[in-house]
Amino acid sequence: MELYSKYINKLIEQFSKLPGVGSKSAQRLALHIINMPTEHVERFAQVMIDAKKNIHYCNTCYTLTDAQTCPICANQGRDHGTIMVVENIRDLAAYEKTGKYDGVYHVLHGAISPMLGVGPNDIKLKELIKRLEGEVKEVIIATNSSLEGETTAMYISKLIKPTGIKVTRIASGVPVGGDLECIDEMTLLRALEGRTEL
Repeated sequence: MELYSKYINKLIEQFSKLPGVGSKSAQRLALHIINMPTEHVERFAQVMIDAKKNIHYCNTCYTLTDAQTCPICANQGRDHGTIMVVENIRDLAAYEKTGKYDGVYHVLHGAISPMLGVGPNDIKLKELIKRLEGEVKEVIIATNSSLEGETTAMYISKLIKPTGIKVTRIASGVPVGGDLECIDEMTLLRALEGRTEL
């Protein structure tokens, strides 16, 4: 027996397709939308349609923007000679939240993964190499510490090093509050290699 009418079920089904939204959350969102005033629902729907129509990739770094160039790339106060390479837009947002990085970014939109059939031509590597024709002093590789992230970092490093541009990799290691006995060997090794002087 169906608990809700077909329109509510359709709405719940659409919400459950969103990442991180389970069936209970989808149900809660659907019921919330139904209880909202019609003009609020129409405004919400229009904002989603407008965003879908007007947001695209920045023509420089490939993050999402509604202008030709994103606010970070357009900001002349940032260090355009330092490019941090990240796998996705969420990684860029995480670094921006620190407020400590004043360079620019390049979003790959993925990582090399032969197992998943993702090669160098399937991510924004050619676009990164083209950017290096400018006055770039350093490329910081900030891919994840996964097998795919490490593979991508090594590939990028081998591509860039012959150009003479400095290539660095973010340090990774022991998380704050982590017990050493519970941390894998690779993480401990990276923590040791990335140590800094006190």
